[in-house]
Amino acid sequence: MITKSVPTSKHSQFVNITPLVGEAVSESGVQSGVATIFVSHTTAGITINENADPDVTRDLLYILERMIPWDDPDYHHNEGNTAAHMKASLMGNSTQVIIEQGQMQLGTWQGIYFCEFDGPRQRKIRIKVLGE
Repeated sequence: MITKSVPTSKHSQFVNITPLVGEAVSESGVQSGVATIFVSHTTAGITINENADPDVTRDLLYILERMIPWDDPDYHHNEGNTAAHMKASLMGNSTQVIIEQGQMQLGTWQGIYFCEFDGPRQRKIRIKVLGE
């Protein structure tokens, strides 16, 4: 398992971690297999989505905020970050990418994103690369 740091600079943001995962795949030496990327934080998530147009992640954050506003007076969680927990649950805490010939098999426009919902913080992702 490889652990990588992901610093975030905003309360809510999507950080393209595709290069970090690519480094982990290279370090593993696996030529054919799968990489699992796991986020061990309850107020952050992970997703694969378009990385060619930054408006896509901007729109995702906008829609998530409309669906789950930060300051709903009916939230009960006493830490005040209920919205972050809900958004993280929607995004999920892991994803997988197939590896062939030592390369991640992402689509042309795809990138792997760390989803911060309670930042800024210093976060970690864990990557496990398994070969056939």
